[in-house]
Order: sequence, then structure tokens, then C-alpha cells
Amino acid sequence: MARIVRTPDGGVEIDETGKKSGRGAYLCRHQECWETALKQNRLEHALKTSLTDEERATFKEFAHGLQATEE
Repeated sequence: MARIVRTPDGGVEIDETGKKSGRGAYLCRHQECWETALKQNRLEHALKTSLTDEERATFKEFAHGLQATEE
């Protein structure tokens, strides 16, 4: 699982350590999970914030580096 955190200053970032303070949400480490979460605004809902274009691009880039699930 990967943790995404809304930081106290209002930013949203991937928390590789899982220990940053702020409101967090978890996603599995499969490309499809990230694509769905971004497409359906699930991260924004879980974190109670809006993602900037830069944050959205960062998450898409991160998702691109993840392994696709085998069906």
C-alpha cells in the first residue's frame, strides 16, 4: 500500500515513509488503482481537498511506474 497525505500546509504528496503528519489515504501499488482514484476523484474525496494540476501529474507519473495487475 502507498500512503497519500494532505499536509498541514494544504499540499498533497506521496508519503513513502508512512509517517508524515496530515490526513492520509491509502492506495494499492497497482497502476489501475491509481488511475481509477484519479479519474473518479476518489483521492480528493478521501483527503477532503482538491488536487492541483501539478499534484495530479505527479501521481500519474508515479502510477505509470507501477506494475499493472494481471487479469
